[in-house]
Amino acid sequence: MEMIFGFANKIVSFGVPFVVLLGILIFVHELGHFLVARWCGVRVEVFSLGFGKKILKYKKGDTTYALSIVPLGGYVKMFGEQPGDSISEEDKKVSFTHKTVWQRIAVVLAGPLMNFFFAIVVMMAVAMIGEDAKLPVLGDINPKSAAYEAGFRSGDRIISINEKKINTWEEIQKLLSLKQEQDLHLDVVVQHQGSETTSKVAVLAKAEPNPNILSSYNFIANVEGMTAMSSGTTVGVIGNSPLYALGLRTGDSITAINGTKVGYWRDLDSTLAKLNSKEPLTLEVMGKREGDKEDKAITLTMAPLESMKSFNLAALGLESSELYLGKVMENSPAQAAGLKDGDRLVSINNVTLVKWDDVIANIKSFDGKNPVDIKVMREGQNVDLKITPKMTTQMTAAGGEEKRYTIGIAPVANLAFPETIVVRTTNPFEAVVRGTEKTWDFTVMTVMSFVRLFEAKISPKNIGGVISIGQAAGETYKMGITPFLQMMAIISVNLFILNLLPIPVLDGGHLVFYVIEVVKGAPLSLRKMEIAQQVGMALLMSLMVFALFNDFTRLFGL
Repeated sequence: MEMIFGFANKIVSFGVPFVVLLGILIFVHELGHFLVARWCGVRVEVFSLGFGKKILKYKKGDTTYALSIVPLGGYVKMFGEQPGDSISEEDKKVSFTHKTVWQRIAVVLAGPLMNFFFAIVVMMAVAMIGEDAKLPVLGDINPKSAAYEAGFRSGDRIISINEKKINTWEEIQKLLSLKQEQDLHLDVVVQHQGSETTSKVAVLAKAEPNPNILSSYNFIANVEGMTAMSSGTTVGVIGNSPLYALGLRTGDSITAINGTKVGYWRDLDSTLAKLNSKEPLTLEVMGKREGDKEDKAITLTMAPLESMKSFNLAALGLESSELYLGKVMENSPAQAAGLKDGDRLVSINNVTLVKWDDVIANIKSFDGKNPVDIKVMREGQNVDLKITPKMTTQMTAAGGEEKRYTIGIAPVANLAFPETIVVRTTNPFEAVVRGTEKTWDFTVMTVMSFVRLFEAKISPKNIGGVISIGQAAGETYKMGITPFLQMMAIISVNLFILNLLPIPVLDGGHLVFYVIEVVKGAPLSLRKMEIAQQVGMALLMSLMVFALFNDFTRLFGL
C-alpha cells in the first residue's frame, strides 16, 4: 500500500506541473494559428487542447472550443484545410485552401512564432522576478597554474575585464567567447578575498576550442587554472581520528568551526589555525546516518587533547573525501574484485593517488591484458586487490559518448556550489532586452544541439520525450517559480524550432509545400502531398518511439 501511495504521489508531483506546462505551451501555439486564421478570414471549426474524445466543449459562432482527453498536443481545425474537399463558391471565401499562399504561410508560421514570443514574455517575467546567477568569484586556483602566476588567487572577485564591469560569471563567459582563434590580452581588476582593496592583473588568455559544444562560438579565451569551481568541506575520516569516536564519518560536510561558517576546503586549515588547541573544538556538520533519507545537522564537541599542539586537518585525521568510494556499482569489475563503499583508494599499479583525476587516468590507460593492482585502505588496514577493467560507453559532460575502460566506482563527492546572487530588474525596457537575449541564447543552443547531433558530437541518447519533459517540469516546479518558468521558456523555444523542421505533418513541412508553390506558381499535386505526409508521419512516430525508449532507459537505469 505504501508503494502505491508513493507511486501516486510521484504521478501527482510530476503530472500536475507537466500538464500545466504543456497545456500552456500548446494553448499558446494553437492560439497563434487560430488568431491569424481568423484575421485572414478563415473559418475555424475546432480549437482543441488535447487529442481524442472531447471532455468539455463550448461552441461560440462557428468555432467549437474543446478540452480533449489526451493532453499531449492540440489542434485548430480550419474549414477547407484538406486539399480536394468539395467547397461551394460561397464558402471559398472562408476556406483555408482557397486563401492566398502568403496568407496560408502566415497562418502556419503563427504557431511556432507564438512559442518564440511567448518565451520572450516568460523570460521578461523571470528578469523582473529575479533569477540566481553565479558571482564572478574565482574558485580553487592551482599554485602551479598560469592563473596563479599571473596573480589570481582563490576567492578573488572579478570587478572588470578590459574596463567592462562584470556582475556575474555568465558575463565573463560571454566576454571570453570567440568566433575565431585569437589570443586576448586581459586587464582584469580583482578584489582579493577578505580585502576591500582592488588590484590589476594583466594576462594573455590563450584561444582554445570551446568545451561548450552547444555554443555558436568555436573558441574561448582561457587562462589555464582560472575556474569558478571549488572543493567543498566534505571530509574523509581516517580511522584513528579523535573525531571518529565522537561520531564524525566520511561523507560528512563541515559547515562551521567554533561558530565560524566555512564553505570551502581551502578555508578549513586557515580557520583551524586561528583556534587555541587548549580549548574545546566544536564542529557543526551535515551528514546522513543509517536510515536517514536526507542530511541532518550534527554538532560534535571535542575536549582539548594534551597530545595536540595545534589544530589542523592532518592532526585531526581528516582529508578530502574524493578518494573515498561513495558507490560501487552492482555487477561491476570493482564489485567482483571485492571493493566496497567507503574504501579509500591508495594506489593503482603502485602509483600513489592524489586526486580523483589520477584514478580515471590510470584506469583509462589499462592495456587490456594484465589486471590492475589496486591498493585501498579499509578500517585502517591496507587491502590489495586485482581488477580487470572493462570497456564501457560513458556519457561526457558535453553530451557525447566516450568509450573507455572503467571499473564501476564513484567517489564521495566534494564539490562546493559557487556563490550566487539574485539578478532582477524593475525596468520594463531592461526586462524586454534581457528576455529577448535569453530567448535568443536558448534558440541558439537548441539549433546547435541539432547541428551537433547530426555531426555525431552529441549522443542520440540525449533525445527525450514526454517523460523527460514531465520529470523536468516536476523537478523545476519543486525548486521554485523561477526555474519552472525558465524550463517553460526553454521547452517553448524547443517547440518553436521543432515545429519549423521541414518534416511533413509539422508546420515546417507545410511551409516547404507553400514555398514550392510560390516558386512553381502552383501547388504540389494532391498525390505527392499525401505521400510526403505519410513519410513525415512515419518519421515523426519513429522519433517519438525512440524518445520514449530513451526515457524508459533512463527511468529504469537500463
